[in-house]
Amino acid sequence: MNNARQRRIIKITGIILFITLVASVVYSLVRFFIAPSELAEGEPYEKVRSDYLLMLVQCLLGVLVMMLPSFFERRLKVVVPNVMVIMYFAFLYCAIYLGEIHNFYYVIPYWDTVLHAFSGGMLGALGFIFVDILNKDKKVRVSLTPFFIAVFAFSFALAVGALWEIYEFSFDALLGLNLQKHSTETGVALVGTEALRDTMSDIIVDAISALVVVVVGYFTEKKNRRESSAVDLMEKNKYSEDRGTVGSREAS
Repeated sequence: MNNARQRRIIKITGIILFITLVASVVYSLVRFFIAPSELAEGEPYEKVRSDYLLMLVQCLLGVLVMMLPSFFERRLKVVVPNVMVIMYFAFLYCAIYLGEIHNFYYVIPYWDTVLHAFSGGMLGALGFIFVDILNKDKKVRVSLTPFFIAVFAFSFALAVGALWEIYEFSFDALLGLNLQKHSTETGVALVGTEALRDTMSDIIVDAISALVVVVVGYFTEKKNRRESSAVDLMEKNKYSEDRGTVGSREAS
């Protein structure tokens, strides 16, 4: 797939994602004012205001974070690979629109786990990309070994995952939401280990998926460096041979 086609896909998926999220913001906002604040005992279950507030917060956040690749490229001069941008937009669509608006977190088993596995791997790969950019930048004197690149990428993925959990905990505490799934869909509060299961499962899955990507990246980086060293050595030997030939001709 050439670069021009990838950019077209990014533009199309970006437009679809933006329209979907904005429409979801409007929907959540309208339903927030219509929905009951709480359900009386014995009434059939339906979503209440806190459910739609959760949707609203997630959709607004989605609109903001979908701009990150463009921000990195324009302000920080960091070009995120096109394929990763497409995957990132797909992740936001699945996590926010399908997960929150269409309730896939409760309808589809392990939906949240799959998304965290995907995001952990994606963040691990992004960590490698950042260091690779620094290694190739002549203005920045950074030259890390494959091992330290892998350590950075793994730490980067876990750090972003931890920040996400802090965000979820903070908004749950401030707005009475259920981002960390400490309650069931019907609002029944979980207790003990069950209340922590979602948070800890997310962190563990992030770590495992990031570790898999980082290990693959580590061996790939080592292989690329060996091949690059071999090519440099061949060119150096060829240059020496050419100089020797020229010197012999001049001597004769």
